[in-house]
Formats: sequence, structure tokens, C-alpha cells
Amino acid sequence: MSWPRSPLPGRMAVNIALDGGLAALAVTASFWLANPQAPWAWPHFFPLAGAWAIWLIGIPFGLWRLRWRFVSFRDLAMLAAAGIVTALMLALLMTGAGLPLPSPAFPAILALVLAACLTAPKFCYRLLREPSAGHNATTQQAILVGTPETAELFLAAHAQNPAKPYCVAGLLALSSKHVGQRLHGLDIVGAADNAAAALARQKPDLLIITTPDLGGTRLQALLAAAARHGTRVMRAPCLTHLAPAEQQSELRPIALEDLLNRQPVRLDRAGMTKLITGQRVLVTGAGGSIGAELVRQLAALSPAELLLLDNNEFALWRIELELSELHPALPRRIVIADIRDEPRIRAVMREFRPALVFHAAALKHVPMVEANKLEGLRTNALGTRIVADAASASGTGLMVLISTDKAVNPSSVMGASKRLAEMYAQALDVAARHAGAGMRCVTVRFGNVLGSTGSVVPLFRHQLAQGGPLTVTHPDMHRYFMTVREAVGLVLQASVSGSGAEAIPDGGIFMLDMGEPVRIVDLARNMIRLAGLRPDEDIKIAFTGMRPGEKLFEELFHGHEQPVPSGHEGLLMVTPRTAELRAMSAAMDELAAAPDDARAMAVVEALVPEFLPPAGLAVSAAAE
Repeated sequence: MSWPRSPLPGRMAVNIALDGGLAALAVTASFWLANPQAPWAWPHFFPLAGAWAIWLIGIPFGLWRLRWRFVSFRDLAMLAAAGIVTALMLALLMTGAGLPLPSPAFPAILALVLAACLTAPKFCYRLLREPSAGHNATTQQAILVGTPETAELFLAAHAQNPAKPYCVAGLLALSSKHVGQRLHGLDIVGAADNAAAALARQKPDLLIITTPDLGGTRLQALLAAAARHGTRVMRAPCLTHLAPAEQQSELRPIALEDLLNRQPVRLDRAGMTKLITGQRVLVTGAGGSIGAELVRQLAALSPAELLLLDNNEFALWRIELELSELHPALPRRIVIADIRDEPRIRAVMREFRPALVFHAAALKHVPMVEANKLEGLRTNALGTRIVADAASASGTGLMVLISTDKAVNPSSVMGASKRLAEMYAQALDVAARHAGAGMRCVTVRFGNVLGSTGSVVPLFRHQLAQGGPLTVTHPDMHRYFMTVREAVGLVLQASVSGSGAEAIPDGGIFMLDMGEPVRIVDLARNMIRLAGLRPDEDIKIAFTGMRPGEKLFEELFHGHEQPVPSGHEGLLMVTPRTAELRAMSAAMDELAAAPDDARAMAVVEALVPEFLPPAGLAVSAAAE
């Protein structure tokens, strides 16, 4: 058996010499403790035998390779075990040589003294070399928030970091049962759910969240309590022994996504892999927020080839650059095309013949589409028909349409245009099911995605950078939110669920479980707090009045759409009204021929009778 060569032979030689000396001292002390009347070891060379024994035992135990400064409890237990084994070996040596034992308890005494002599100096050395937790008047006071386990990991990393911009003065536990206990000399001063009282007593400059599980409403309440006392809140990184100590204690801001009260959903990864792996997949709108995340998650499932289609050259360049770094071996094509250009889309489909199409391209900004009605209808409704017909003609087996909750009882042209897209996809799917052949269409609805292009979050970030105010259209405006990663994961789950022959009813639409709606003004206040500022004091919130096409509350289901479980967590199924494919095609032809907004809107109102643009949308600014 070969032993690793030490990179520091001098340090290891010192270890060997010290362990031998400690063992010789332990043997001498054991003789005295066992028989004070005859305190000297007999024979006199026996302490040297103890040194040789510990050197011999130290080889399999690796004692000579220990760094005293970083000795752990596990190392101390190993040292104690080595001392016990050495004592047993020496006792057997004396008995075998016919030498009298100083007392019957000598083996036990020798084991205890050897263990103490080998462990105590190393433990004391570590305590002496432990970085000081001292601080001066300018050092920030911090309180940790988390479980004892995560707090202990953070304190260990913090102790090894020579640069200490803050001093940990106490802990807030997630459970009240830990209040009053001590951890590494620090008091657990309160529970996270009752943080206000502890913050009033301690007055820390900083709260550091050490556990990744704290989020949602509990985190919002903690942020509100901290804001009242002028305390910043940061999150500790994911602790790992592989990172340097200074990186392990480097703090990061609270992510906005952490404030959503959403639980992780278990996805059918095996089903997704079976659906995607080895297939040629096309994504329209691949440069947008949803399309780009679709590309990322699809790329991880090893498709035969990934086709990225968009009319935005810069957006395509960004996602293609990202793919080249993360999945350089993945075959992919960049396709610059407008989904309203029927000859171009048909040519693309004929050339590549994708097995699956994810249709995410759309115009989504409600006021802009309201101001450009015909453009929105031609992109969202007629563009969807062009993509679907071209995909079906090229032999595509499954198309997934990304829709929106704004298609439910739409009050905007954008919502009505997406409802028309849904209706055409439904008609195609029903026709394919009844014919027993043809392309299946799966439609997936969901609400707002945090941070997506054109959404309220980037707007608030821009306004924060400008010093405010943050503009909210109405104090009672509510929206559903989820993260883009979660939304796309559930889209892929719906694709798996909807790809089976009998998986969904005729024209069924998947609706993502959006959880509870969020008041936009609360979102604005939380974003101000996350920036370390105080709402209504450091940054103002201004109410500007509702814009054309907006609703106070988005709806997830139409009155005639009954939601039912889909059999998969996070997904619901609705069975809405459907239209016959021939009638939908004729209506789409009429819409395509509409010369102006007025004629186009007449077609929309006939096809989507629930479309009711709200009247008198100008709402006076009001303080909450």
C-alpha cells in the first residue's frame, strides 16, 4: 500500500515528533497515576516504547497528516481512538513480556491519558488560532435568521473569513422552541415570525437569512418588520465546503422570486426526456422571455436539433450565445422570420420538418396592442394560424400554444387576439382527434411571469434606479405571478400530458396553477424594501390610473369553463367552448381581409362575444 507524499515534509516531521513526545509523556504520567508510590516507568525505556507505538499506530490513522489549526471533532475522535489502541498494545506488550502492571487499572488509565495528551494540545491550538470575533464601533451588527444547522454552517464559514464587515450578535430561529438557547456562544434572541420585538431590542444593522426555505409570506413579514427598524435584509449563499471562506460568507440581496408564496412542483422529468430527446424541436419567439427559457430547458433534454425562430436579430444572438456556452455540442439553427410571413413560415417548416413546435411568439404589451389593434390581431391570431397550418402540413406531431390568462373574458385586444389563437388551436386539435390523424395542439394558459420583457418588474427596477416614483395604475390592481423557470417547466409538463391519444378532452386547455394573486402596490413596496429603502419615505408610489384594456383582477377561467384536475401537480384542465375548424378558418380569412381596425374588431366581437372592453377606464390617482 502506498501512502500519499506530503507536500509539507517539515510540518509532518514536527507532527511526528510532537505526537511521539506526547505519547512518551502520557506513558510516564500513567505510571505515576497508577501507582504514586512508584511513579517512575519501569522499565525506564517504556516511554520510548510508547512513542514508537504511537508512530506505528499513527500510520493507518494518518495522525502525521493532521493540520492542528483545522482539527475537527471527527479528528479528535480519531486521535482518542488511536490513543486507546496504543494503550491496549502497550498493555499487551507488558503482559507478554512478563512485566508487572503498576495497577490493575493501568490499561484504562493509560488509554485515558494517551487520548487526553493527543487531543487536548490540538484542540487548544485550534482555539488559540481561531479568528477573533472582535469588532469596533464601526462594525455592523448582524443577526442570523434560520435553523441552528444552517446558522452553524454560516458561522463556521464566517469565522474563517479574515475580512469581517459585520459582527454576528445573535440569531433568530425559524421555530420558537429554540428561543433562549445558545449556539456558538450566541443567544437565540427570538423567532423569525415575531422578529419585530427582537429587532426593537437588538437594533441590528443587518439581518442575514441562512436558510433557503424562508420565503413567501413569512419572508414578506420579516422584510416589513426590518423596514420599520431600518434594518437591511440579505441572504447567505448556498454553503459548500468547495468554495473559499470569503465566498461562502459573501451576502446577496433577496430575490423578488423569494417573496412569491409558491411551493416547488414535482415534474415528470422522465416523460419530458422521452418526449424531447432525439426530436427536432422548433421554438417561435425564441428570443423572448418565455421562448428563451423554453430553449434553455429544451436544450437540457438533448433534442436531435433545436430551431430558434424570431424576427429580433439581437434577441436571437443573445440566446444563441448562451446556448453556445452551455450546450456547445447541441445541433441548432437560427431562423430569422416573421410568423405573419406565410410563405417564409411554410418554407421553414418544409425545410426542417420539426416533430414538435412550441409557439411562444406574440405581441403581449396590452396598451401597445390596444393602440395598434390590427397589428396585434395579425400577429397573435393570424400568426398562430400560419404557424399551426404550416406545422401541420410539414408533418409536425405536436404543437404547443403559449396563451395567457388575459384570454379569459378579455377586456383588451391583446387578450381577445390570444383567445382567437386558442380557438383556432382547439379547432385543429378537435379535427385531428376526430380524424384519428394529424397534428395535436396543446394550449397552455398562465398569468404574469416575473421579470419578463415589458412586464411591471423591469419597469419598477428602472424607476428605482431613477430615484422613483414607482408608478402603479390603481391601488387595487391584482395580478397572478410565477417565475419564468416554473412556468416553462409546467408548459413542458403540459406538453407531456397533452401528447397522449386520450390525455385531454376535445379542445381542452391547460391552466397553470397560479396560486394567490398579488397586489401590484404590494409588489412595488417589496421591491423598494429589497433595495434597502423605505416605501413612501425614500421612494414614493404614484397612482396613474388604469390604462385602456386593463382589468383590476385577471381571471383564470371563463364562466362556462369548468376547471378539473389534470392528474399532475401544478396543472389544471378546462374544457371551454370550441368551434368547428371550417368555421374558424372562414372567420380567420375574414379577419385577414379586414382593411382597418373597425372591420377587424367587428370580426373579433362576433367570434369572442365575451370580449367587453371596459368603459371609462380613466381612474383618478388615489392614495391607498
